[in-house]
Amino acid sequence: MESIEIARLCAKYADEKKAENIVLLDLRGLSPVTDFFVIATASSNPQLRAVRDNIVDELRDTHGQRPIISDGTYESQWLILNYPNVLVHVQSPEKREYYVLEELWGDAPKLDWQDTAPVGEPTPRVKKPKAKKAPVKKVAAKKAPAKKAAAKKAAKKK
Repeated sequence: MESIEIARLCAKYADEKKAENIVLLDLRGLSPVTDFFVIATASSNPQLRAVRDNIVDELRDTHGQRPIISDGTYESQWLILNYPNVLVHVQSPEKREYYVLEELWGDAPKLDWQDTAPVGEPTPRVKKPKAKKAPVKKVAAKKAPAKKAAAKKAAKKK
């Protein structure tokens, strides 16, 4: 099973348990650890448990996929499931707002997890050339008016 398929299924199974703000990031070429991040928000500890359990149960029962590692506690409000080349992060709104994984991986393209079309290799990331700056016009410097010497008062003769 392709890692993109696992990632999309994880997002789908999180959505089935009403996880919010589900994001799928393509980290191929950006991370040596994984190809995809699935990030989802669960508003309570029972929902964290439900989202995690649904992903684990559905992938195991329907597709024979088990997480390599499952980490985090409900009290920490951040659960991680590590599948082959897919890391799933289920976080409370507070943890999601604090750690902002999407910003940490800001170069990673966001994929539509509901799209069923296959995803090819990521396009090479080419740096865009910087826009050329307009030449600076030289402006003649204005000369300050010459200062007049202060008139000296004549000393009184005695």
